[in-house]
Order: sequence, then structure tokens, then C-alpha cells
Amino acid sequence: MSQIELYHYLAVGAILFGIGLVGFMTRRNLIMMFLCTEIMFQGVALNLIAFSRFHMNPAGQSFVIFLLSIAASEAALALGLVVLLFRRRETLNADEWSEMQG
Repeated sequence: MSQIELYHYLAVGAILFGIGLVGFMTRRNLIMMFLCTEIMFQGVALNLIAFSRFHMNPAGQSFVIFLLSIAASEAALALGLVVLLFRRRETLNADEWSEMQG
């Protein structure tokens, strides 16, 4: 892998992360916010794999497998929480949940 190819992969990863960040900051729907965090995870994973391939070190690829398993468990927990919150207030607007009482 040449250095110019590495820059292409890093640019795509940065674009994915940026799209996810902008989407997370502008959306108020909980499911859309969750999906944007997943896009950010994929951008980071792409950068880790690109650096791993460039340096010929499989540690980055192993870390991506760990990252994907963490993202899968986070997805299960977050979707369960979203379903629970929707049943309580019947809305997925994040502004409604800023007024939660303990």
C-alpha cells in the first residue's frame, strides 16, 4: 500500500466521521442519533484498518474486530433503551428527554 492510497482511505474515513458528527449534532430523533454514532464508528474502523495495512501490523485489524463487537452490543442496548423510552412518552425527540425526573 502506498502513501497516496493511505491518504485516500483516511479521507474517506474522515468524511464518514464528519457526516456522522454533523448528523448527530443536528438531528433530534434518537434513532437518527444512534445511526450517526454508528457511522462515526465505521469511519474510525476504516482509519484503523488503513493504518494497520500501511504498517503491515495486524493489531489494528484485531482492534477493529473488538470495536465492531462493542458496537454490536451497544446497538442492542441502545435500541432496547429507545423502545423503552418510546413506550413511556411516545416520542423519539431527544429534547423531550432533557426534562427527565429521577
